[in-house]
Amino acid sequence: MNKLTAILIDDEISNLKGLEQKLGKLFPELTIKNTFQKPEDAIKSLKKEQPDLVFLDIEMPRINGFDLLAELNQINFQVIFVTAYSEYAIEAFKQNAIDYVLKPIDDKDLVIAINKAIKVIKTEKEIESNHKLVTLLSENITNNNKIIVPTAKGMSFIPQEEVLHLEGYDGYTRIHLINKSTIVSSYNLGKFEKLLSANFFKCHKSHIINLVKVRHFENEGYILLDNAHRVPISKTNKKAFLSLFS
Repeated sequence: MNKLTAILIDDEISNLKGLEQKLGKLFPELTIKNTFQKPEDAIKSLKKEQPDLVFLDIEMPRINGFDLLAELNQINFQVIFVTAYSEYAIEAFKQNAIDYVLKPIDDKDLVIAINKAIKVIKTEKEIESNHKLVTLLSENITNNNKIIVPTAKGMSFIPQEEVLHLEGYDGYTRIHLINKSTIVSSYNLGKFEKLLSANFFKCHKSHIINLVKVRHFENEGYILLDNAHRVPISKTNKKAFLSLFS
């Protein structure tokens, strides 16, 4: 895992310096990108580039810690609130802080709060990394006329010509294959729609079919595929579908 970055926000310079010294002693691997006494300056900085972790004083003149966060369109960092008042704790957690520490800061409390934040950050970075890997694999494999299907047991790499029909339900996708087997993926139907070749057609909000496998169109609103596989087609998509064969 790359070095973590942090910024410190407190209107009291002595508090900033004290926290910076503690972090240098207890977590030398944590890079302090910046410190801010003025919340307005911190807001400008956080709108441009966000660190992994923010230590945020709650009681500050003009803009308190909660209001500072409300000024940001995106919060892609973990927050540890720093406060002299324990009654702020409940409100801090309502603001999705990873933790809070009381002034004067106790080393043990600080270590516990930071370790909790590091665990969350590490998990999020691993999820992001895995997502990027799957996306990269998907793009490369799609170019080879295969689709990648994340499943509960791992990943399946399926030639697109073996796919009859994709069916979306409850945020998942059920993939029907020509051998009459099915594979369930945690990807939603929209994700697969972007990965499929031009041979596939979305005939219904919950269904994508392989046009090569079409055998019959039924006027009452169904398409018959190989293996007598029957799929509904919406009224709005009938015209577009029939124009493909005219």
